[in-house]
Amino acid sequence: MEGTTTDKNKNVLLATPSKGERNYHTLQISVSGCFPESRFSLVLITTNQSWLEPTEEKLSSLLRSLVIIKGKISTMKRYHIAKVYRRDSPATSRGRYREFYQCDFDIAGHFDPMIPDAECLKIVHEILSELKLGDFLIKVNDRRILHAVFASCGVPESKFLSTCSSVDKLDKMPWEDVRSEMVGEKGLSPEAADRIGEYVRLHGGLDLIEQLLQDPTLSQNKLAKEGLGDMKLLFEYLTLFGITRQICFDLSLARGLDYYTGVIFEAVLVQQENEHVEEPVSVGSVAGGGRYDGLVGMFDPKGRKVPCVGVSIGIERIFSIMEQRVKASGEKVRTTETQVLVATPHKHLLGARLKLISELWDAGIKAEMLYKKDPKLLKQLQYCEDTGIPLVAIIGEQELTDGVVKLRVVTTREEVDIPREKLADEIRRRLEPCSPSPQCSRALGAAAGSP
Repeated sequence: MEGTTTDKNKNVLLATPSKGERNYHTLQISVSGCFPESRFSLVLITTNQSWLEPTEEKLSSLLRSLVIIKGKISTMKRYHIAKVYRRDSPATSRGRYREFYQCDFDIAGHFDPMIPDAECLKIVHEILSELKLGDFLIKVNDRRILHAVFASCGVPESKFLSTCSSVDKLDKMPWEDVRSEMVGEKGLSPEAADRIGEYVRLHGGLDLIEQLLQDPTLSQNKLAKEGLGDMKLLFEYLTLFGITRQICFDLSLARGLDYYTGVIFEAVLVQQENEHVEEPVSVGSVAGGGRYDGLVGMFDPKGRKVPCVGVSIGIERIFSIMEQRVKASGEKVRTTETQVLVATPHKHLLGARLKLISELWDAGIKAEMLYKKDPKLLKQLQYCEDTGIPLVAIIGEQELTDGVVKLRVVTTREEVDIPREKLADEIRRRLEPCSPSPQCSRALGAAAGSP
């Protein structure tokens, strides 16, 4: 299995691909033409899928990349979309699976405080805004602040992580139940639990940060001052980005993973009601991440530490929300990317269809046709209605004679004769935004799945 090779001299796990597999980095991906557009100048990294990562955040690809480059570069900003795996009990009704797709992006390297962290939150905000899933809230906290709170409340350092796991349940359990767990299972004193409760139920913005900086107890704690100072700086940057309305400093946010070392964040949908159903759509958080400055060094034979901050977007959870809403609304959804179906009303015109569809593919149009020699026109039109293909390019004997193609709008049944040489332009005009590059058209049309 990948990731289990050991450096015999230092007893350090080496992150290497499985035998016969490879990782693709910036140069290979750029050459292959698979480099998607990104306004944030992120680098796409692909890795093989032999490592089944049993954590909620997909860090393995980034860790391997940083170790493999071995000092050739000092900074990296990357994203990664792939299947990940969770050692957990699935809850499919809430979009929680053992195998699922996840989108991650991370910024690694030594930078001035909170600038990369602010950009991660900006990206999360932009993604959730573009998806139009409804109102959302991005909660932020800092592990240093949490640990300082625990220390000031009399919690032994040996119980910080177990106490953190209890606080992490506050989004699912009332405070009374969390307090009972702290006292009954984690061994905290009732007084310590009550003092923790006074802090972890606080949430706000810059005003709360200023309030805690003046707190008689926390103001004497070095970790608290560092964490609150960074949090204040973070909110100043987020204000410049214009996104603080959806950002909340929430002291109950803990994040269950113990490799976080600083800022942590989690995005949740806060208005998931649907007018068509009585129960709200609920699938938990849709994004989460934070700063993990010590993790890369664990995989480097030389023990070099690389500060990192990153976030994961739960693609499957977002899909679950969208799927439930579509089902509840009864809205018809396109099941294909195809823009136009090449059809014919007459027999013995397979060659004409093949020639026309080739012309459309070469022009960058996502086109397909039924894989039958002489399909009935009604069946071809019905296929468009069933799959949501918006246009039909009909070519018959008369059209061949006249040098035109009959373009039919599926929804309105409007038909118009278009000169053959102008067909691709007319399809683009009717289907703004424009089509992708010609190289992609054939693959996209085929991926739509003709019968």
